[in-house]
Amino acid sequence: MLKFFFLLAVLATFPAHAQTSFDDWLAAFRQEAAAQGISAATLDAALTGIEPVERVVQLDRGQPEFLQTFSDYLRARVTASRVARGQELMTEHAVLLDAVEQQHGVPKSVLVSFWGLETNYGSTLGSHNIPASLATLAYDGRRSVFFRGQLLDALRIIDAGHVSAADMKGSWAGAMGHMQFMPSTFRAYAMDGDGDARIDLWQSVPDALHSGANYLKRAGWRAGEPVTIEVQPPQDFDWRRASIANRLPVAQWAALGVKPVDGSPLPAVAGHAAIVLPQGWQGPAFMVFDNFNVVMRWNRSVNYALAVAQLAKQVAGGDGLALLSGEAGALGTAQLQALQQALNELGFDAGEADGLLGPRTQTAIRQYQAMHQLPVDGYPAPSVLAHVEQTHAAAAAAGTLILAPEPTFADPAAYSGE
Repeated sequence: MLKFFFLLAVLATFPAHAQTSFDDWLAAFRQEAAAQGISAATLDAALTGIEPVERVVQLDRGQPEFLQTFSDYLRARVTASRVARGQELMTEHAVLLDAVEQQHGVPKSVLVSFWGLETNYGSTLGSHNIPASLATLAYDGRRSVFFRGQLLDALRIIDAGHVSAADMKGSWAGAMGHMQFMPSTFRAYAMDGDGDARIDLWQSVPDALHSGANYLKRAGWRAGEPVTIEVQPPQDFDWRRASIANRLPVAQWAALGVKPVDGSPLPAVAGHAAIVLPQGWQGPAFMVFDNFNVVMRWNRSVNYALAVAQLAKQVAGGDGLALLSGEAGALGTAQLQALQQALNELGFDAGEADGLLGPRTQTAIRQYQAMHQLPVDGYPAPSVLAHVEQTHAAAAAAGTLILAPEPTFADPAAYSGE
């Protein structure tokens, strides 16, 4: 019996097409969907004649060649034109936004910020057919079980009469509407904001804004509290304290000498706060609060959550960042892979050398920085790469590496793309 379950677990890691053709897979899926109560009319409208979408497969398997610094990320998203358009929409939809804020407790500027970052205020909703994209990912994707569930939820949305199969369009990964809700998010949080007895996240701004605010409220939004504020740590600040996992009472940060850059007092909030350094110790520093965690439930990117806060601040008439810099340059994914491998070989557990900056890799970088008396910020700056490269070369020459699989970090071709 244990062998049977082990075999099932192994098979689950392979794409669905490893066991069957797409047509056979789709036929079996239709049976499952029908057994769960989805109508034949919906199944015919959404699934008849669809084929795997090769572009969706390419996007799912793709990996960016280069990482992006926080300053570059923010400049690309919090632009003067996006701020100006957000302010125009704040005026145009003032009555609606006031009502949404009163009902859900989410500031109108924050909601408009999400709207701007997700779809540029509805101007880029996505053109992929959602059922076809989700069927492709459920059949061929890295997370087949997840996307199979999303496809079932998409069919339930069509079956409920909220949108037709032909009009259900969005991103290649299944996000849709002004706020780019996944089908499961739609079913859990979407609201009829205009009172027409259906939920249209594509054409109805009231539906979209009420739905976004409802999600944030139910995710734990704390009315009257900030998402982030830009702060200035003292010169003798221990950078090891700057971690999203190190949450302290605001009064304790104040006692350590952390101050807002604009000279205002730190806010009095009930929860704890953390300090994050999106571009290392030389870049801007932010104090993040409980509402930051709520934004991170929407999108697990720290840079995205910081961009939401900055766009909201400027849409509401505030200034940009006091410091938008840091060490220049960002590592490519191949360089980050090589850095991870080198740290592992030096005895710092960075996890799999996959080119992704996760908590395990950041911890390894911090441990390395602490040992070598560098600022302990966990940021993979080019200078950290150079320092690790030098240390690794010395260890390789001395024969003290823990392991040295080929290609080693000392081989420039391993991370230069040559």
